[in-house]
Amino acid sequence: MMIMAEKSADMKGKAVKLKGLVEYQKGSVVSRTVIDKKTGTVTLFAFDEGEGLSEHTAPYDAMVVDLEGIVDMKIAGASNHLEEGDVIIMPANKPHALKALTKFKMMLVMIKAT
Repeated sequence: MMIMAEKSADMKGKAVKLKGLVEYQKGSVVSRTVIDKKTGTVTLFAFDEGEGLSEHTAPYDAMVVDLEGIVDMKIAGASNHLEEGDVIIMPANKPHALKALTKFKMMLVMIKAT
């Protein structure tokens, strides 16, 4: 089950702990949009252990930053094991999916092509 947390209040000019902006919920995937502009988005996700996202594509490159936990991310059929602090770029139009091997938090940065 995907749960959307309410959009972030204005955080401009304030230091925050990314991990604390989204919390785990049992059996769910929680997301919170931090930036939502025509040119791109920054979204935080918290996955309960065993939860994931099914295979899909996006029309632009996206960067995933592992904030906490361990995840298996498949990109175009290749498996990638990410741990806290790891970063990966998912190429545009390549199928990708992920499954949280432990409780897992990530930041997704998508910059749209103009």
